[in-house]
Amino acid sequence: MIKGLYSAVSAMVMNAARQQVLSHNIANLQTPGFKQVLTTVEDFMQNQSVYTSENSLNQSVDYIGTLGLGTQIGAEYIDFEQGALLDTGNPLDFALEGNGYFRVKTPDGNRYTRDGRFLRDADNTLVTIEGFQVLDDAGQAIQLPDGDISVGPDGALSVNGTAVAQLGIGVFANPDTDLQHTEGNLFTGPAASTSQDVPRVVQGYLEGSNANPSQLMTQLVEVARSYEAAQNIVRNQDELLGRTIASLGRIG
Repeated sequence: MIKGLYSAVSAMVMNAARQQVLSHNIANLQTPGFKQVLTTVEDFMQNQSVYTSENSLNQSVDYIGTLGLGTQIGAEYIDFEQGALLDTGNPLDFALEGNGYFRVKTPDGNRYTRDGRFLRDADNTLVTIEGFQVLDDAGQAIQLPDGDISVGPDGALSVNGTAVAQLGIGVFANPDTDLQHTEGNLFTGPAASTSQDVPRVVQGYLEGSNANPSQLMTQLVEVARSYEAAQNIVRNQDELLGRTIASLGRIG
């Protein structure tokens, strides 16, 4: 009976953690370049289930399998699937079509992002919407003189038709293992690309979130119902335990 209580409580804790991740994905449905977080579920603990038989000569113990003690949230994974490209018409909005990440400089070091919402700050430096410097292919900040900005499919930046810089883009053969999520839309990874693929830079577009709102809402309902079912089991187990204790108290 106690095992049943543990299993139900562990399911409640697991579903609460899943709900938090799903809420995070939903909150970022409109965040450009956002990559949704996926969760896994695994057994909390297992012990061996045995059957013991006795006779006048000896005692026999037979193992009949394992007994689960509940579930727990497992490893989290980032879904690196590309989101849809959204037309903004802003000349400083860049999107990457294909495998690739913009290199940016943060106070904690260089990072990678798919969020191409760029600005020109007071010093004419190309920065992200958070104020992080966008880096060129040599790892240096990009200075943009006044004028009309254009970018080629290969990431070559020009102002009034004059080349000024080449966007720094990291390309990784296995983003699942090469990149680690840090915060927001930022990832850390190798200093050099691990793939020869060449993504296409698209000006005036942003990559949308790759989270599916319909799928997320369905999952959120499933998690809520699963949590409620586990909660009802906890109530039933608690009631049965109370009755058992009361019955044992009347014996003798």
